[in-house]
Amino acid sequence: MAELKTTQTKESVEEFLNNVADDQRRKDCFQLLEIMKAATKAEPAMWGTSIVGFGRYQYAYKSGRALEWFLTGFSPRKQDLTLYIMGGVERYPSLMNKLGKHKTGKSCLYIKQLEDVDIPTLKRLIKQSLADLVAAAK
Repeated sequence: MAELKTTQTKESVEEFLNNVADDQRRKDCFQLLEIMKAATKAEPAMWGTSIVGFGRYQYAYKSGRALEWFLTGFSPRKQDLTLYIMGGVERYPSLMNKLGKHKTGKSCLYIKQLEDVDIPTLKRLIKQSLADLVAAAK
């Protein structure tokens, strides 16, 4: 079975974020860092070369294969800030409707910049998804 390529590393989160070229994207990343630290009560860690993750949990596929993954996280991609809402964003339609300008994937929330979204709603989305993920893991 293939090994998971994205695993937690010992690279510096602060160094990674300080190297984000775009000033606004870098400021948004540091704001997301604080939002997610407060929500998870966990220190950030690099996962792979470009994801800042918080906390960890065991995820089991239907096949029985299990892996360790972060509870929530983000990555400053070229096109968008990508936020990882691990339980899936479709579970939160009322919050998503209030969030502001964004796109979604199954567990990904894509935003251009934080000023495009309602920060209190974003904080609620992150906290609710964490609570649901922890509850499901029990």
